[in-house]
Amino acid sequence: MTDVLTPVLSRTWDSERSWSLESYRAKDGYRGLHAALQTSPDDVIALVKDSGLRGRGGAGFPTGMKWSFIPQGDGRPHYLVVNADESEPGTCKDIPLMLAAPHQLVEGVIIASYAIRASHAFIYVRGEVASVYRRVLAAVREAYAAGYVGRDILGSGYDLEIVVHAGAGAYICGEETALLDSLEGFRGQPRLRPPFPAIAGLYGSPTVINNVESIASVPVVVLNGADWYKTMGTEKSAGATLYSLSGHVERPGQYEAPLGVTLRQLLELAGGVREGHELKFWTPGGSSTPLLTAEHLDVPLDYEGVGAAGSMLGTKALQVFDETTCVVRCVSRWTKFYAHESCGKCTPCREGTWWLVQALDRLEAGEGTEADLEKLLDLCDNILGRSFCALGDGATSPITSSIKYFRDEYVAHFTNAGCPFDPVASTVFGGSTAVTA
Repeated sequence: MTDVLTPVLSRTWDSERSWSLESYRAKDGYRGLHAALQTSPDDVIALVKDSGLRGRGGAGFPTGMKWSFIPQGDGRPHYLVVNADESEPGTCKDIPLMLAAPHQLVEGVIIASYAIRASHAFIYVRGEVASVYRRVLAAVREAYAAGYVGRDILGSGYDLEIVVHAGAGAYICGEETALLDSLEGFRGQPRLRPPFPAIAGLYGSPTVINNVESIASVPVVVLNGADWYKTMGTEKSAGATLYSLSGHVERPGQYEAPLGVTLRQLLELAGGVREGHELKFWTPGGSSTPLLTAEHLDVPLDYEGVGAAGSMLGTKALQVFDETTCVVRCVSRWTKFYAHESCGKCTPCREGTWWLVQALDRLEAGEGTEADLEKLLDLCDNILGRSFCALGDGATSPITSSIKYFRDEYVAHFTNAGCPFDPVASTVFGGSTAVTA
């Protein structure tokens, strides 16, 4: 099974002082930048587009196509913004990447900025992870000292300034337009679109916003070519990616594999579900994606495969839960997070998530009724597609999917007047709902 692993982004992680410039250059670091600067910006965009690289932040939008939306010859400043505000429950791929190989990101930032003809780039890092902020900032300083950033980069005549910005800690700033408002010094809230950032983004100028992993993938694409990159993954979802495996598994961690690998394969690499237990449910892309169960173990983990199964690949945060987990309690905790992190700009999300928490609290405490269950679904129906940004939609996903697969468990909470997984309550129900892997 080890042949499933594809160390591309993680190829330097096991090196001594992998975060240093010296270590990164020993593994072909900055060779992609040299290659990019010897061709035209338009050719770099065409190469990335042809590679099939898709955004790794959740939506899976083609990276090269997003770059091509930036108007050229308009006489306006262009900006690149890297969204490193990783904060969704269960998602942990960008932070390890920035800690282990910050120069992979920095090189990608320089190439991407060159391609879209930007002279300024911003890396927006979550403020709470101070160690990551310091690591990326140190890498940028090393890049400046080596002549990879600044004026006349490698004698090419291209100039670039990179700013590493620490956010103040708000989940909503992971939404790209809220991130832009935060960068400009305003309260982080989603903007009305259109205009889209490619036309009027940061400071009202054309802006590309990409996820950390998307940008970090660019150097290897440029260095090795589009055809090489397409040898990994599937026809519509090319390349390798980082899968974050956490929860009730023997060896949680980051597993880099081609898109299209299955959870069954990744579980084999991770030693399986913890000994003596069985898989009950899992998330394919973080807590804002619909839950899946053991019947989906062989679903290809690419954008099309997971979508066909009724969920979203999202950030590829594979949270695994065994039969000891109360799905109502788990969903309730996630919902409280979304209610707390709602920016309050729109009524469906601001009010809707609050009411979702009230209904889930009653159900979890064993004080709910069938009417509360129907109210949950009605609330989700009124939030989905009606909130200003995707936070509201994401808050409904675990609720509707958990009721779809575990409605009997919700019912058991109010018929048993309490959580069936509580030690003082009956434990028979916990065994009856276990899904065999």
